[in-house]
Amino acid sequence: MFTIDAHLDLSMNALEWNRDLTRPLSEINEREQGLTDKPDRAKATVSLPELRKGNIGLVVATQIARFVAPDNPLPGWHSPEQAWAQTQGQLAWYKAMEDGGEMIQVNDLASLEKHLALWKSDSPNEKKRIGYILSLEGADSIVHVDYLQQAYESGLRAVGPAHYGPGRYAQGTDATGKLRPGAYQLLAEMERLNIILDATHLCDDSFWDALDHFNGHVWASHNNCRALVNHNRQFSDDQIKALIARGAVIGAALDAWMMVPNWQRGVSTPKAMNCNLEVMIDHIDHICQLAGNARHVGIGSDLDGAFGREQCPYDLESIADLDKIPGLFEKRGYSKTDIENLMHCNWIRFLRKAWA
Repeated sequence: MFTIDAHLDLSMNALEWNRDLTRPLSEINEREQGLTDKPDRAKATVSLPELRKGNIGLVVATQIARFVAPDNPLPGWHSPEQAWAQTQGQLAWYKAMEDGGEMIQVNDLASLEKHLALWKSDSPNEKKRIGYILSLEGADSIVHVDYLQQAYESGLRAVGPAHYGPGRYAQGTDATGKLRPGAYQLLAEMERLNIILDATHLCDDSFWDALDHFNGHVWASHNNCRALVNHNRQFSDDQIKALIARGAVIGAALDAWMMVPNWQRGVSTPKAMNCNLEVMIDHIDHICQLAGNARHVGIGSDLDGAFGREQCPYDLESIADLDKIPGLFEKRGYSKTDIENLMHCNWIRFLRKAWA
């Protein structure tokens, strides 16, 4: 079944992990054997051939670069200008993938419909480009609001104001507090340009502040449920209901610590914690029960978002295994229409409305 994945850190993997994503996954992992600089070496799950194998023809692909103040222990750049430069390098990689015939940017209704027609055609997937919608995860690299126009002209169509910790515009995971003063101008400019607000990673205070000050289209590219895993990174039921009321789609993430309670990084294993794809369905089903339908859920796997097979469902060897999800969803009693909504129709409906 045609699948849309609403959150992949492709350029981060290409540039910071130094992975040639045009190559077979086995080759990427073989080349990383013996490397220990990152915990997920030789455990990658994502490559462009694997996306094609899994019929994942459209993804929301990120740019990401965090600014860190002197008192911020998180990794990141020491100035917004450096962060901006990092995102421009990531943009250059996406453009190179376009030039090489591997990917194609989807940034308006016409390009969306053309790309969907391509993936509905009978030509083999190996000959099809992977479509990507450009998203910015954490807005720290927007040096000042005027930069957003330039980013939009380069194809940026969604922005998550925060990532982890305190940000220049908003407070993210593990931080607290409302939006910073510059965020209100940022949200106004996003609204003017019709850039989607990605609520993912916003701390509770910033989440509610953002929804109060933004009247455009909102989604959550990769988020799970606090009712199932009690952590501030997850959405509470009230937050999920607020997103549903705004017409949002929420993408289910496959990072194990977000899926099962009491995960210990570097200690827990997916098998020992019984973390499999069924757990993803638990989170999706919880949102569906709150909504009373299956029209606000999607896939936002976050696979290879600084983790690999050591920290994702044990029954997933590669991103192509997302094709197991329809069968699991069907076993829960969901209809064919519900399954199509989850795998692609909800994202497509959202984009058609946003870009009409």
